[in-house]
Amino acid sequence: MTKNVEIIVWSKQGCSYCEDIKAYLQEQRIAYKTVDVTSNDTFRDILEIKYGVRYVPVVEIGSSETGIYQAVTEIGLEHLQKALAVSLPSHA
Repeated sequence: MTKNVEIIVWSKQGCSYCEDIKAYLQEQRIAYKTVDVTSNDTFRDILEIKYGVRYVPVVEIGSSETGIYQAVTEIGLEHLQKALAVSLPSHA
């Protein structure tokens, strides 16, 4: 049974790390949604409650059907690639 995996990138304008993440996902043809925290501290509050961080990028990988998401909070593409290899084996 295949589950629908959803990718959400929490980012802000002017963040080079955020742009690197989005460019990588586009190169890999992996669909994602973006949550822009630039002018919204409430979104940073949500990140702090959920994952204990207020910085971006944070990439959530999971399913809106189950409500279960894994967060990649470490900076660097290698962390995202490792998480995607588990969640989307066809992109490993």
